[in-house]
Amino acid sequence: MPLKKTQVISETPEAISQPKAASLPHSMHGLGVLCGIAAGAWLGAAEAPTKLVTAGLSPYTISLCMVAGVFVARWTFPTLLRGTAYVFEDLRARPHLIVWAILAGSLWAAANTLTVFAIRDVGLTIAFPLWNANCLVGLLWGVLLFNELRGASAKNWMKVVLGSLAIVGGATMLGLSTVRSANAASTHAVAGIAAALGAGLLWGTMYVPYRKAYLSGMNPLSFVTIFTIGELGTMLALSIGLAGGLHSVVSQISSSRHFVFWLFLGGFCWVIGDLFQQYATKYIGIGRGIPLSNTNQLWGMAWGALVFGELAGLNRSHQIVILAGSAVMILGALAISTAAASAEEHHSTSQALLRECNRYDLDYHRALMAQAGMEDESRAASRKGWWDYLIVAAAIALFAWLGAGATLPPLAMNMSWVIALCLALAILLLVGGWTLWRRTRFF
Repeated sequence: MPLKKTQVISETPEAISQPKAASLPHSMHGLGVLCGIAAGAWLGAAEAPTKLVTAGLSPYTISLCMVAGVFVARWTFPTLLRGTAYVFEDLRARPHLIVWAILAGSLWAAANTLTVFAIRDVGLTIAFPLWNANCLVGLLWGVLLFNELRGASAKNWMKVVLGSLAIVGGATMLGLSTVRSANAASTHAVAGIAAALGAGLLWGTMYVPYRKAYLSGMNPLSFVTIFTIGELGTMLALSIGLAGGLHSVVSQISSSRHFVFWLFLGGFCWVIGDLFQQYATKYIGIGRGIPLSNTNQLWGMAWGALVFGELAGLNRSHQIVILAGSAVMILGALAISTAAASAEEHHSTSQALLRECNRYDLDYHRALMAQAGMEDESRAASRKGWWDYLIVAAAIALFAWLGAGATLPPLAMNMSWVIALCLALAILLLVGGWTLWRRTRFF
């Protein structure tokens, strides 16, 4: 059960530095870790539909359809869980974050488009670990802007530094293996690597608005609702400007309508993963939450290798290098994620939180409560109107309509592994969602 409100209101910025007060944020570490792991699974699964690029679909068409699915899902889940009245009340209390959310959505859309090019040129198994360098970028921003790791022990610093070096080393191993590979896509390997690394840079920077939002006490469900406006607007601009104009985009989508359902489904999976990632970032920070969510590399490799057979065309030495590089990256991410924050780090976080509150004239105690997964009792109850149910019904109807005309992609897939991976996703969703509800009521 959530802690009592009075336990937090009695805290002051100075009191946070005391061990007793610092024990409150520690209680959220396990929840943040669970959210990060669940995020990795769902974010990894979300990229599987982008394999349709190998079926001849334009990367812009694929990304636009995925973002459209993301747009539908990002409005549906917050509406279903808390209601639109709650979301708009949250936004009115922190209007300065609307611009930051739109900016984050724009960065996401540009990065997602780059991932489609990367998958086309070097494959899902290779591209995933490369763009997961975003955790290094996010870690840097976390340290520079939000006092993350400030006051950390030498052991924690060592975990973070060595983990970061492991991630870079693993990515380098994968990149070199791809360039030298005899794979048919090797002629485009350099472009694919550049696209994947560019996506990592954009995604790593995208976490800055995330952290600003949650230090200010905004609910992740509210943030993602506005986030999607930046996503859809940017993706429309990219598609119209670089894919031959609006007529060409509409024509491509119309001619490939039987595939659109799978791309919408990919966008829906991405939103589930991103919501878990948002909660991980909120409760344990960028430097710890993002490496955990970057276990999506394991899931991406599983989908690419087990379902689509991407490693089958490589010789044994290249397979060993790819697997070794992936293992090194994951070990690095785990090392970073096990560096649990100390009392001194929590004090530094509280200082960053106080700075945001002073800058934007926010209630410090309410923001502090949000960091512990608690909420003012006056806002705790979800209030849903008839329009909320209409939004959810419209989303279900849209997916049913798209699904009615869908056909299986012309891709070789191992359906046994598809079923096994989907079952794992369902288990993580149930466990993660139930734990979030029980501990925080999705706050």
